[in-house]
Amino acid sequence: MILQGNHTRSIMRTADGRGARILDQRQLPWEIRWVELRTMEDAAVAIREMWTRGAPMVGATAAYGLAMALAEDPSDESLIAARDYLFHTRPTAVNLRWALDEVAKTVGPLPPEQRAQAAFARADAICDEDVDLCRAIGESGLQLLRDLHARHPDRPINILTHCNAGWLATVDYGTATAPIYLAHDEGIPVHVWVDETRPRNQGALLTAFELRNHGVPHTVIADNAGGLLMMQGKVDAVIVGTDRVTANGDVCNKIGTYLKALAAHDNGVPFYVALPYTTFDADTPSGDAIPIEERAGEELTEATGPAADGTITTIRLTQSPAANPAFDVTPARLVTGYITEKGVLDRIGE
Repeated sequence: MILQGNHTRSIMRTADGRGARILDQRQLPWEIRWVELRTMEDAAVAIREMWTRGAPMVGATAAYGLAMALAEDPSDESLIAARDYLFHTRPTAVNLRWALDEVAKTVGPLPPEQRAQAAFARADAICDEDVDLCRAIGESGLQLLRDLHARHPDRPINILTHCNAGWLATVDYGTATAPIYLAHDEGIPVHVWVDETRPRNQGALLTAFELRNHGVPHTVIADNAGGLLMMQGKVDAVIVGTDRVTANGDVCNKIGTYLKALAAHDNGVPFYVALPYTTFDADTPSGDAIPIEERAGEELTEATGPAADGTITTIRLTQSPAANPAFDVTPARLVTGYITEKGVLDRIGE
């Protein structure tokens, strides 16, 4: 990722090797604040309270959290309890379970005195693999953007995305944004329609922040504007990320994704989902079986940002109660293709 002109990662080990360092995404784009996670509880809070988010990043953070727990107590009881504690921080993204299982599978056969070091090493490897996966996803999707450009060589190609599936949601590159970054770097003129993505505004705050840092032309739009833009022929493709894809190809992603898929289907706009294998859940048959996280209503009824004097302020938007489901499910029939590290697939799970 490009941050303040430098290439870095969204998560890395602390200098002493005993913790993890992440960007506090709650402060972006107003302040770039790195925080150090030193205990399993730190990692759990960071995941639950969305200091960090995005399916691959949640998995990486949880992996380091389990390693930190084993550094304090490497016993079997600690391993089981820490895994269970971290597993319940957020229920929807399947990468969380996958990463915890990978660490537990690695350290389980080892004597207690070797477990912490092995757990940190496996967490490091999970991060390295995620970078490689996202880069490969970018290469897979790049050909789609090359083809779009070949069809429209006289203008920028317009991509609509929802929520944040960029390098803030992964260790680097992102999923949905990886083809966009590679296309931009190759010289293909790309413009991104960035859904604001209420209620936490991950598009307006995070995706726009990323694209600005990378120099990619973009425009923030209201969540409900995408359908009109598709009707007007101003969207060439929709590319989104996902927190879980089930065995039949149903896609669980940030609330509002389903509406974009419906609008794309109605207007003949291709709708792509970008994901690594770690986000595919072969054990869940369809989207009906995915637990949909219900988050606090305050995320919807309040908004935070800088006031006229620059002070970060929270204001209330309504006095009424609010329901806040965090995800929805897009049926596989609405998905044009899945952009994976193995290529662009018409169907998934085969």
